[in-house]
Formats: sequence, C-alpha cells, structure tokens
Amino acid sequence: MAIYLSCRDRLQEGSHLDVAALWKCNVKARLRLEFYFHRATQNMEDFISCGGLVDNKGLQDRQKQQMARSLPKQKPIPGVKQVIVVASGKGGVGKSTTAVNLALGIMAVDHSKTVGLLDADVYGPSIPKLMNLKGNPELSDDNRMIPLINYGVPCMSMGFLVEDTSPIVWRGLMVMSAIERLLRQVQWGALDYLVVDMPPGTGDVQLSISQNIPVAGAVIVSTPQDVALLDARRGVEMFKKVNVPVLGLIQNMNVFQCPNCNHQTHIFGSDGVRQLAEKIGVKFLGDIPLHLTIREMSDKGQPIVISYPDSLEVSTSLYIVAFSSIVTVDLLFFVS
Repeated sequence: MAIYLSCRDRLQEGSHLDVAALWKCNVKARLRLEFYFHRATQNMEDFISCGGLVDNKGLQDRQKQQMARSLPKQKPIPGVKQVIVVASGKGGVGKSTTAVNLALGIMAVDHSKTVGLLDADVYGPSIPKLMNLKGNPELSDDNRMIPLINYGVPCMSMGFLVEDTSPIVWRGLMVMSAIERLLRQVQWGALDYLVVDMPPGTGDVQLSISQNIPVAGAVIVSTPQDVALLDARRGVEMFKKVNVPVLGLIQNMNVFQCPNCNHQTHIFGSDGVRQLAEKIGVKFLGDIPLHLTIREMSDKGQPIVISYPDSLEVSTSLYIVAFSSIVTVDLLFFVS
C-alpha cells in the first residue's frame, strides 16, 4: 500500500514513468468514475505506454470529444421560450428574494410577458414562503404537475411536495432526479420567460440544468463584500465553461439608509460588484438597497414589487434590474 500511495503521488506530480512501473508490479486498482467515460482504458494505455513522451494536447482533445458525446442533449421545456437562471456563488446574499422580484419585475415593465418561477433549491426551497403559496400541486390529464399560481406567476418548488419543517436528506442522484421532474413533468403552459432560482454554489444542480435545457442567460447576485465577490466570480466562470451567457451581475444590499436621519451606510462595502463586473467584462445590471421593507414584505409573502410598486428607492431598483435582464436576453436571442 505504501508503494501504491507513493506512485499515486508521483502521478499527481506528472511523472508518468512511475505509473508504468506501478503496472509492472501487478498492482490492480478499481476506478470509479463520477461520469461516463468512453473507452477510458484505451486512453490510459496510450498515455502510459509512451512514458509521457506523447503530445498530451492531442490526447486531451480526443478525451474532450468523447466526453462531449456522452453529455445529455439539451431539450427545450415545452411552451417555454427563454430560461433565465438566477444564481450566486454564496448563500445568504438575497438570491431567492431577487429571483422572485425579478420575475414580478419583468411582468411589471412589460405587461404582455408571461413569466414562470422554478425553485431549483431542493435542499432549501424558499419560493413557497416568498410567494405566499401552500399546498400540493394537482395533476393534469397527462399526469404532469400543475404549478401553483400567485400574483399571476405559476410557481413550482420542492417545498410544495414536502412539509415545511421536513429536511430533504438526499444524495446527488436523487436531487438530479427531482430537478428533472421539476423541469419536465410540470405543465408550465406558454411562458415568455422561466426564472429559475438556483441553489448557491457551483455543483450538480447548476451543471444538470445547464446541460439539460437551453439557458438563455444567467444572472449572478452578490453583495459587495470581498468574500461574496470571490464566489460570485467562480459562478461567472462556471457558466462560461458550460457555455451559458452571463447576462450580468446584480449588487444586492448595496447601501443601508437610516429611516430616521437618512444617513447612508455601506455595511457590506461599496460598489464591489460593479467593480468586479468591469474587471471581468460582464454587464452590471443594477443595485438593490438593504432595506427593512424588503425583508418585512418577503417574510409576509408579499414581494416588494407587488406590495410597494411606487417605492422610489426599492422597486425602482428592481425595475431597472428586470428591464436590463430582459433587454440583454432579447438582444442575445435576436443576435443568435
């Protein structure tokens, strides 16, 4: 075992001749890959037999082609024209609240648009609370779930299928199966936009959705603080890797204004998201303030765009964000 570990470490350091020596010792290892790999044995033999003297780029290109063939083919959701995913690298930055108000804001700036809302955060669904929805979805004649509707927005969430306090303790494959059902086995009807509230991070759900359905673009939500910005940038890079256009960055909780003296305090920093957007060449969609009314109305299931549509400092910001998002999506769609 000591020899195996030593050789494994050398492999990670790039010495391929040690791998060949390992095979001569007749040591067998079972590899369990987390993804489908076509003809992996042949690739390994080609690579090891020449002791690392082969042109690695050619082998890597061939591996990429084989892996690409094994990826699932994207299939549009019937009736849905455009899918906008709202994501964040870190939890607690107000992503779900922003996703809800973005969906409602799109309808507010263009009354002709129909918008749906999908809660893809299986472990921590927030849409039922934010949209003031309870109950189980009924089934259509073709055995598909019928979304629950409030404020004119059809919504689907794992939270409709479990009790409020019941934890969802599932492994990755079960989560992927649930996401597939929420995407494919829901009677969405005709929608101009489906806004998807993604879980935080850059994991299985993000990859599964990006690879299984055509995504028009991703909106990244972040607070201005440095720790959140690091994860926001990782989110941007992930979507670029899976060829999903990044519509832009939203700066949430940008500034707090005292309700008594109107003094403004940048609790989480000032303009960090705007600066990041400029640095990496991504559009800046707008600011959303840290406001008590947003929190209070969210807890009541009355999104700020609905409850205070004329609020200058709050709703106006969300209208700008919504308008910028759909204009960017429509431009991308028109160009393509």
